[in-house]
Amino acid sequence: MNIKTIIIDDEPKAIAILKNKISRFCTALDIVATIEKPQDAFDTINELNPDLVFIDIAMPGMSGFEVLKQFSNPNFEIIFATAFDQYALDAIKHCAIGYLVKPIDNEDLVEAVDNATRNIMDKNALEKNKILIENLGIQKFQKKKIVIPSTVGLEFVKVKSITHCEGVDGYTKIHFINGKPILSSHSIGHFKKLLDHKDFYHVHKSYIINMIFVERYLNDGYVILEGNTSIPVARAKRTTFLNQLKG
Repeated sequence: MNIKTIIIDDEPKAIAILKNKISRFCTALDIVATIEKPQDAFDTINELNPDLVFIDIAMPGMSGFEVLKQFSNPNFEIIFATAFDQYALDAIKHCAIGYLVKPIDNEDLVEAVDNATRNIMDKNALEKNKILIENLGIQKFQKKKIVIPSTVGLEFVKVKSITHCEGVDGYTKIHFINGKPILSSHSIGHFKKLLDHKDFYHVHKSYIINMIFVERYLNDGYVILEGNTSIPVARAKRTTFLNQLKG
């Protein structure tokens, strides 16, 4: 499988390094264009119709996010490359879109390309990209959407619909205020990172709760969520949890 690939980066040296790494470690990628001016990206991508685009985030004149926003139906897989930028990484990780932190590690590159290849075959880039663009315009975390890798594919859900996450034998069951739970192939640790926000609290090694659904706390160390769901609070976390409830 040859994967048509475009690299967008304002630094020629960064392009050269990435091209060299791709030629050594990711031979299925066919680099059909490199772009140093992000303003040229829209026309080139429309002309060449790539499967995969590597794109820097911080570029003069137009960021990688702004390039993406130009497309009404961005159906190509994306791997962002960036120096550390917490806002950027948060936006990306919530949408299950690939990213690489510069300087790019060889193993990280191979893993990102392997994930992108699977996504290209599953043809789910369009929905992920739309969610990223939508989330970038939303400030409140509860109003954002996240992408949940499930045992059957990818699920696109609103944060505010999640009541809690439950770790089960290395998997995670995500529970909702309305609707059936989703079983994810990722561990509870993945969702601790994904839902790293003050609205979510890791009350127990096996449970993360959405604080907006807390109805009461019982003296025996259990918190009751809307819908009368009872969740244990680890003894070591009870004091800090109560302080969190008090605001």
